[in-house]
Amino acid sequence: MIIGIPKEIKDKENRVALTPAGAKSLVQSGHKVKIESGAGNGAGFPDNDYINAGAEIVDTAAAWNTDLVLKVKEPQQQEYPCLKNNILFTYLHLAGVVPALTEHLVKAKTTAIAYETVEDQRGRFPLLAPMSAIAGNMAAMVGTYYLAKINGGKGVQPGRIRTTRHGKVMIIGDGVVGQHAALTADGIGANVFLFGKSKAKLQALSEITPNTIQYVESNEINIRQHLHDTDLLIGAVLVAGSRAPHLVSEKMVKTMQPGSVIVDVSIDQGGCVETSHPTTHSDPVFVKHNVIHYCVSNMPGAYPRTATLALTDETLPYVIRLANEGVSAPKNDPAFAKGVNTYTGFITNKAVAGSLGKSDLLRDLSNL
Repeated sequence: MIIGIPKEIKDKENRVALTPAGAKSLVQSGHKVKIESGAGNGAGFPDNDYINAGAEIVDTAAAWNTDLVLKVKEPQQQEYPCLKNNILFTYLHLAGVVPALTEHLVKAKTTAIAYETVEDQRGRFPLLAPMSAIAGNMAAMVGTYYLAKINGGKGVQPGRIRTTRHGKVMIIGDGVVGQHAALTADGIGANVFLFGKSKAKLQALSEITPNTIQYVESNEINIRQHLHDTDLLIGAVLVAGSRAPHLVSEKMVKTMQPGSVIVDVSIDQGGCVETSHPTTHSDPVFVKHNVIHYCVSNMPGAYPRTATLALTDETLPYVIRLANEGVSAPKNDPAFAKGVNTYTGFITNKAVAGSLGKSDLLRDLSNL
């Protein structure tokens, strides 16, 4: 099979979908790898590294005109004409981006497999986890940065000053993003409150994490009670394939103190705060109701070297299966099949179809 890796064009997105070591593994397995010139530069992987791995350096069109296209982020509008009847393996977040992308994938009959909806045998999301971890760590750090008075914040530093903890960090969502955000915020000495829906999971987490993290059942009453004196709110809600619910309403945001900060990591799926909208690394924040909102939709792109290495570690086994077996790989594996969002002109993920109001295009992959 011929595998193509285009250069990412989203704002300040320096990750690349495959490391040179990953390219070497595919070449050694008998496949051809075509990578767009300069695609790995931002992550510290120059073209020569790929050439030495046996890959071919090509232009944009040649990278897309392959059997299997590997990317990091969803195709941007300028890339829609590149879509074709092949396999695309990337983060898609179709419920959180403009519906036009889904329409173009369906029209092109692209087999679009989303990293974020691929599951393992235990129902976890192995390809989403490494980027969620980076985003969770980053959420605590970038939120602290914007709380500084010189950056427009209220001037509260979350952290331990000698023996006293300062700053209240509230995290809604107890998945990978939420857990990493909580551990990072707790590590610097903030007062951390982690909200989750499952009492059993919260209890389990409380037994394996520092006892300084406080666990709270996530419901409207508890969120309202804690929000008014929260310095940093981190939105870390995930509903696989679906648009994130607005657990924090605009009315709730109005109760927050001026200069407080919201980091909505859920923005890829539409955001869990009603006042959120996507921002970029070039223009990362906006102020609404005197509250700073950070809603960058490709947060891990800020750390491209770490992110690329972590991503390839998880995706490469799936890429090799796709290269060896084609679409049969997910068709014969129910957990892998959950990653297939579109196929032969139809939507094959129920949550995606429902979120986009496209149930008329929904088909069961096993019947196609």
